[in-house]
Amino acid sequence: MARDARTSRVDLYAEIRRDAKAGLSKRALQRGPHGVGYRTVAAALESAWPKKPKSPPKRGSRLDAYRDVIDGWLRDDLDAPRKQRHTAKRIFDRLLEEHDAARIVSYGLVRDYVATRRREIRIKAGREPANTFIPQTHCRCGPFQTSVSLCSRLSGICWAPQPRAIMRTLIADPGQSSR
Repeated sequence: MARDARTSRVDLYAEIRRDAKAGLSKRALQRGPHGVGYRTVAAALESAWPKKPKSPPKRGSRLDAYRDVIDGWLRDDLDAPRKQRHTAKRIFDRLLEEHDAARIVSYGLVRDYVATRRREIRIKAGREPANTFIPQTHCRCGPFQTSVSLCSRLSGICWAPQPRAIMRTLIADPGQSSR
């Protein structure tokens, strides 16, 4: 009985382990009911969970040959006036004209690379701050002494700034008693 293509590897490993406990040898497990190789049987007996498949090695981009050239142009743009800096379109056109990159790189590839790399170069040169997370608290909550209709009480009140209003809004906690 050959292995069913719809059987998951976890189920297959469980069947192999069950049959091995029943007394079948490794060779019998390979040839007999499961129809798998010796590596699969060894892996199933080693662990109940299959190992994750190896990811293929990362292949290079078609843009790799031109990265140094583009980075040089972007570094030169740090000192250039704003209107004279290279746009992604201008970098793409220069690659086609000066480096004969037609049919090798596309505009979208150059545009995406320039969008990320320009910012990295500006940060490395100290011209732009890196993104940092600064936690902000917009609501100061806590028990405050308040006076409502001439009655003083201890309640939970929150100052909540409104985005389009100049004034802040008082929000009372509805769980507080009105006494």
